[in-house]
Amino acid sequence: MEARGGPQRIPRPANAREGSPPPWADLEASKRRLTLDQVRTAVAALRRPRRSPLEGTGVRASAVLIPLYELDGEVYVVLTRRAWHLRSHQGEVSFPGGAVEPGESHRAAALRESFEETRLPPGDVEVIGELDHLQTVTSLSYIVPFVGALRSRPELSANPDEVDKILHVPLSELLLPEVFREERWGLAPLDHTLCFFELHGDTVWGATAHMLCELLAVLTRGC
Repeated sequence: MEARGGPQRIPRPANAREGSPPPWADLEASKRRLTLDQVRTAVAALRRPRRSPLEGTGVRASAVLIPLYELDGEVYVVLTRRAWHLRSHQGEVSFPGGAVEPGESHRAAALRESFEETRLPPGDVEVIGELDHLQTVTSLSYIVPFVGALRSRPELSANPDEVDKILHVPLSELLLPEVFREERWGLAPLDHTLCFFELHGDTVWGATAHMLCELLAVLTRGC
């Protein structure tokens, strides 16, 4: 089995330091396996998602889909590794998604981009919720994340123009103590927090890790 961590290029500053443990740090091992029914219940109880202050200002908007399905009694999330020949974010692990086109809704964009990148049919996705809208640190844009439930493990195909590999990761793995790490970058009071998930052969970080962390915090609340 591959070691944890991948070849992603992470511009870690020299003053990076360890952050806090995750909200699920004390979660019992027996409660790390989640079902899709548990996901539906937790997501249905969410308040209205927090909007980005950039919305309505004409800046670029993106939307992503967080596809979840249940297999053998536990929930998996679908992630993609971006192609290495792309101009930006080469090889980074992300959710399927992309830029919102003029006149298009955020939700429609997430479903369209997911189909273009992975051939996930929009009709196979039940959108069950929406997470807080995320303002990116490195660019003047924001991301709208949608949580989607799939009936079963999907048959997907990576679009080589955009995607190097499709990943199927159990949520129980993401909840392992040795997988998550938080770091603080910069100097107070302008420092900011970044999340990292060390998978076998890949590192999830940046906006994708932030959204994953928010989702897992929601799903494990009260467990």
